[in-house]
Amino acid sequence: MRPYILEETNWKQIKHHKYEVAILPWGATEPHNYHLPYGTDSLETAKIAALAAGKAWEQGAKVMVLPTIPLGAQNVGQIDMPFCLHTPPSTQMLILKDLATVLNRQGIKKLVIMNGHGGNDFKPMIRELQPQFPELFLSLVEWFKILDEENYFDKGGDHANEMETSIILHFFPELVLPLSEAGNGKQKASKLKAIREKTAWAPRQWDKVSEDTGIGDPRLATATKGEKFVNDVTEKIAAYFVELAASNIHDLYV
Repeated sequence: MRPYILEETNWKQIKHHKYEVAILPWGATEPHNYHLPYGTDSLETAKIAALAAGKAWEQGAKVMVLPTIPLGAQNVGQIDMPFCLHTPPSTQMLILKDLATVLNRQGIKKLVIMNGHGGNDFKPMIRELQPQFPELFLSLVEWFKILDEENYFDKGGDHANEMETSIILHFFPELVLPLSEAGNGKQKASKLKAIREKTAWAPRQWDKVSEDTGIGDPRLATATKGEKFVNDVTEKIAAYFVELAASNIHDLYV
């Protein structure tokens, strides 16, 4: 029983502690190339949240990891793939507001959303919700944006790529097919020059941009690479949890 994981702990434990920070892992359920599980975003985010929270707890920070939300916002084309579970931002907003409401009522005054899916966009939701909850500090951690991937991995990409494959190999090797069965994760470029040069943006049409649903070649992935990345990123996240737990949310600026 880990006292910082809500699904594992109990009322006897919780009754005798004042928890300062709630951590909400949020992933998605969608195809991840041929070799990774549909739950990749949720599985890895839950593990990273738990490891970071454990490190923070060891340093005295009273944090609690909530159950992971496995419902993400998907791009055009993904929605039509079997069992790709699409939750639009409007629905995500309702879920987030409900949880913020109940945590605020219970006296939990710091909520961190731990996002593990690139299609989720929580910044506008936080901007909308924060004025409604002046006593609740809302913040966002997107673990996949914290470190420079080039320092850990040989190939880039952003979906079922070498990074994600390495992390799942580290945490859940039994859920990964042999990498010889993985697609190459090649992404087709847009015909629109402005999109290619990032003058403009539009959501990728997933069924047209990738033949195997991956973006990035995963075939050089290893569990060792995943472990090193996870260790480093959870150290940084844990430091934030410790700092936030000790902070006065009404006195955050110098």
